[in-house]
Amino acid sequence: MSVKELFGENLSHYGGLHPKPSHIKFQYGTAGFRTVGNTLDSVLFRMGVLAAIRSKRLESRTIGVMVTASHNPEAVRNDNGVKLVDPRGEMLEQAWEIYATQLANAPTTDDFIDVLQALVDTLKIDLKRPSHVLYGRDTRPSGPGLIHALEDGIKAIGAIGRNAGVVTTPVLHYLVRCVNTKGTKEEYGEDSEEGYYRKMATAFRNLVTGKEKPTPVVVDCANGVGATMLSRFAPHVADLITFIPMNTDLTTPGALNYQAGADYVKTLQRIPPGLQGHVQHGQRAASFDGDADRLMYYYVDNQGTFRMLDGDKIAALVAGFIVELVKGAALQDQIEVGIVQTAYANGASTKYLSQRVPVKCVPTGVKHLHHAAEGFGIGVYFEANGHGTVLFSPETLALLAVHEPESPAQQTCIQHLIELTKLINQAVGDALSDMLLVEVILSHKRYGPLEWDSSYTDLPNRLVKVLVRDKGRYKTTDAERKLSDPEGLQARIDEQVQKYEGGRSFVRASGTEDAVRVYAEASQRKACDDLAFKVAGLVYDEAGGSARNRPLEFL
Repeated sequence: MSVKELFGENLSHYGGLHPKPSHIKFQYGTAGFRTVGNTLDSVLFRMGVLAAIRSKRLESRTIGVMVTASHNPEAVRNDNGVKLVDPRGEMLEQAWEIYATQLANAPTTDDFIDVLQALVDTLKIDLKRPSHVLYGRDTRPSGPGLIHALEDGIKAIGAIGRNAGVVTTPVLHYLVRCVNTKGTKEEYGEDSEEGYYRKMATAFRNLVTGKEKPTPVVVDCANGVGATMLSRFAPHVADLITFIPMNTDLTTPGALNYQAGADYVKTLQRIPPGLQGHVQHGQRAASFDGDADRLMYYYVDNQGTFRMLDGDKIAALVAGFIVELVKGAALQDQIEVGIVQTAYANGASTKYLSQRVPVKCVPTGVKHLHHAAEGFGIGVYFEANGHGTVLFSPETLALLAVHEPESPAQQTCIQHLIELTKLINQAVGDALSDMLLVEVILSHKRYGPLEWDSSYTDLPNRLVKVLVRDKGRYKTTDAERKLSDPEGLQARIDEQVQKYEGGRSFVRASGTEDAVRVYAEASQRKACDDLAFKVAGLVYDEAGGSARNRPLEFL
C-alpha cells in the first residue's frame, strides 16, 4: 500500500497544521537543521515522519531526534535546530541528509507526501513495519512548540514515540544506543538518564579509587541543560570529586550561551564574565556548551594569565594516557591507537601528536571524525572546539575481554582500559563524560593544569566569524584547508599568509550559523591577530559587505 493509502488523511491533517514557510530553503548539514527557531515548525513535523520512516527501513530500530541549537546563543535570533540520531547513537547516515533536505523543502503537504512516496519506493520500505522514535530537547524556549510539531509528525505516520524530556544531547544519543542494544551482546547500558549517571559514576569510581581527592573543579554550565545534568550527577561521586557549578541560570530569557560556554571560551580565549574572580591561580575550570556535548578546560597561571586547554590539549592528554595503558598491557602490537583531527587543530598539536601516534586530518563535522576514528583499534577524536570522544573497535573490546595478562601490572592496565570503555560515551562527544575522563588522567598522572599544559605550546591562534548572505558560495578542498570557491579568494589568502612566520589560515562556511569562519595561526600573537583580521576583511569585502557596517577590527 502507498503512503497516501495508509497515512494520507493523517499526513494531510497534521501537515496542514505545520505549513512550510514559502521564503525559506532548509539544509540538513553537519548539525542537522539549525536556524531561527520560529521558522522550524514544518521541519520538525516532517522530521518526525522521516524518523519513523528511517525506523521502518532499519527493521523497527529506534531512531533518535534531538531538538537543540547546541552552542548557538539563544538571544537575538532565538535559534534552534533538530538532528536525527541513528540506532547506535551515531549521526544520521549521510545519504539520508539529502532525503531530509528534500522533505523539508517540499512546498506543500501534498508535495511532501509525493517526495515521501518516492523515498519509500526507492528504498523499498515496508510501511506496515512498526516504527519507534525517541526524542528530547534542550532548554530553549522555542523547544516545547517544536516538540509538539515533532509529535504531530510521529502521530501522523503511526509511530511509537518516547519523550526523554529536557536532556543533554549526549544523554539522548546514549539512550538511543541503549534501547537498540538491549538484550544483545553489545548491550550498552540501562536506557534511562539515571542509568547513564550510574554507568559513568561506577567506572569513574573504579578508576580513581585509592587516588588522592583532587581540588574542586569550577564548571561553567553555559546557563543550559548541563547545569541540571551536573546537579543530578554530582551526588554519585561527591566523595571522589567536587564540582563548583557556575552559569546555571535556566530562567532568564537569553541567558543560554550568553557570555558563557565552551564556544565563548574558544572563540574569545577568555574566562566567561560569570566566572571572573571564582577561578583561583592554578585551579582547573571547564566550560560546557548549551547542550553539553562540548568541553573546554582552562586555568589562570601564577602571573594571572588565562591559559586555554582546548580539544587539542584534551586529545593529547587522552591519547598519551591510552598509549601508556596499551603498552603497559603489552598490547601495542595488537591495538593501534590513532588520532583524528580537523583543519582547526593547532599546528603545534599536530606536530606533537604526529611524533607519537598516527594522525589523520578530515573535514570538519562529527560524522567525518567519527568515521575515521572507527578505522583504529582505539580512535581518539577531538575537534579544537572541545567536541570529541574515544572509540574502541569491536576487535579491541573482544581482545580486552579475553586477553590473559602475564603480570599484575598488565592486569591493572587491561582493567583500566575496560573501565575507560564504560566511562567514555562512545556514541558522541559528551562534556560530562569527557570531563570525568580528563580528571581520571590528571589523577593518575598527578598533574595539575600547568603540567598538562606543558606538553606542548600552542601556536597563537584566532577564530573570527564573518556574517555573509550566502555561505553556500564557499567551497573547500584538502580537508577544508583550501578554498576552491569563490574563485581567486584563496590566492589572496595565501598572499597574506606568506607574510607571517608560522602563518596558516583557512576559511570555511559554518555548519551551524549563517556565517563563514576564519581560522589563523602564527608564531606571534600580534601577527596571528593581524592575519586573522586581514583574512576576515578579505572575506567580508569579497562577499559585498557594507563599508558602513564593516567591523572596525577587520583590516
